[in-house]
Amino acid sequence: MATAGADGPDDVLTIEVVVEVLARGALTVEGRLVDASNATLYCRVALDGIEAACVYKPIAGERPLWDFPDGTLAHREVAAYEVSQAGGWEVVPPTVFRDGPFGPGMVQWWIEVDDDVDLVHLVRSHDERLRTVAVYDAVINNADRKGGHLLPDRDGGLWAIDHGVAFSEDDKLRTVLWGWAGDRIPDEDLDRVRAVDDALDDPSSALARALSDLLSPRERRATRRRVRALLRSGRHPEPGGDWPPVPWPPF
Repeated sequence: MATAGADGPDDVLTIEVVVEVLARGALTVEGRLVDASNATLYCRVALDGIEAACVYKPIAGERPLWDFPDGTLAHREVAAYEVSQAGGWEVVPPTVFRDGPFGPGMVQWWIEVDDDVDLVHLVRSHDERLRTVAVYDAVINNADRKGGHLLPDRDGGLWAIDHGVAFSEDDKLRTVLWGWAGDRIPDEDLDRVRAVDDALDDPSSALARALSDLLSPRERRATRRRVRALLRSGRHPEPGGDWPPVPWPPF
């Protein structure tokens, strides 16, 4: 992962180091992202000579929602990162739960977006990276996959952010990525789903232990049911009739 490190902007840090910096670094608020629906603060984090940008979303700044328990969105963001890592998707920027200047919340590595990428064109394409995100969203039951939550970086990578309304007990998949609905899931993504299933089946796994702190027992059981349903069908989900299939606005 390229980032501004101790020796210059082209240093490459391991995920382990990045997570350590996010979890233990001194956090300084520099501004607020005003377009976000919940309090989303742009910060600098520094530890042992490594300094970088990050996003901090304190629980105190979360707006109540009718369909999700109060004060849980930051936990869901971290749970989404843990699933991304456990399955091998690695599409969510490193994310931790920690205390900060405005109380506990989630802190996530900042992604420098490639502004030359036409995001509308990308989302309307059949880019296989989007297909992988679509499978990942089905696993976490993402209720808000907007086009603007997909971040193409300057190294050609694609990241997925804003997962505060995921992991509901009810089927709430809502996304702009329905282009593969009903199609067979590629083998490599089924392997990722299977890796999550295996991790959830082992109470001692890093994922199972993390989710036990981040989600309710019913939410964890619902996640296992979704994972196993995907493995049985081997196909991308299709829109249902009880929930709007596309978020609004879509970007």
